[in-house]
Amino acid sequence: MSDGERDVARSVVAREVADALGVSISTVSRAFTPDSVIADTTRERVLRKAGELGYQPNPHARSLKTNRSRIVAIVVSDLANPFYPEVLTGLSEALEYNGFSVMLFCRHGANTLDDAFRGAFRYQPDVVVALAATMSSAAIDAAIAAGISVVLFNRYVPRSASIAVTCDNEAGGEAVAHYLIDRRLTRLVYVAGDPDATTNRDREVGFIRACRRRGLRPPRSVAAQRFTHDAGLAAGRLLLDRHRSEIDAVFCANDVLALGVLDALREREVGVPDELSVIGFDDIAMAAWAPYQLSTYRQPVEEMIAATADVINELSRAGVAAGTRVSIPGRIVDRSTVRQPT
Repeated sequence: MSDGERDVARSVVAREVADALGVSISTVSRAFTPDSVIADTTRERVLRKAGELGYQPNPHARSLKTNRSRIVAIVVSDLANPFYPEVLTGLSEALEYNGFSVMLFCRHGANTLDDAFRGAFRYQPDVVVALAATMSSAAIDAAIAAGISVVLFNRYVPRSASIAVTCDNEAGGEAVAHYLIDRRLTRLVYVAGDPDATTNRDREVGFIRACRRRGLRPPRSVAAQRFTHDAGLAAGRLLLDRHRSEIDAVFCANDVLALGVLDALREREVGVPDELSVIGFDDIAMAAWAPYQLSTYRQPVEEMIAATADVINELSRAGVAAGTRVSIPGRIVDRSTVRQPT
């Protein structure tokens, strides 16, 4: 190997960047640490010189010094639901922009993410984020005891030390009820998803509460049990077989269920919205596809992702209290599956 090749292969160290600029090694370190106290002009000088010299900080060495890995483990159980790949992409980008490394652990179809958490634990993440399912209180307590913060996205565990970022699902359920009743739709049914999910329970609670306040009897409920298209298709068929004459509008716990219900109605040649109105929750991309044009309640995904990234940044500075819950309202998206006011 020539001297030139040996120079290229050698790793540049922080001391060389510091000497080249006439600054301390700690200044170089702060330039590469998000949210550190350093002048913007100094940070820019350090990053520019580091790029010229080919210097990259060693994250493992930094974690040994700070006792923080800056690893966020995202554990997820349902990437089949189109809502969550969108969240996963946006959240990963936001975290990496803020200087965190992201690891993904997937347990398809699991009701809780305890097993996935145990796998993530080996890598000593600073934070575990749970998507599409929840963690048991025992798993959350074990994480907290080990110094690992737990953030639940669009789920929460009551009376736990986890931090939750959610859509305001109760307010969403209420908004859907008012939207339907304002269109003179009063024979309502709720198609429920996973009975253990706080998203499902809160949407139904808000829906029932608003119906009662508007003077209606509690809406009928059909338990689909899962947030899947097949479950929605089965629920739609059941509604038509047993309750067709008793209902004029269907509120589904999420869009995937609603698409299944719409396909069941199409299968039986039931007119939407003239004969039966359908509304979902989430506003996944498929909801706007031409064959569906599903009316729905849009979750504020970008705001929820930004809030989650902010929470994780604050956790790195111990700035968020255990048990904190951030709840963000969404809005109705009016398309073509709900009858217009008369």
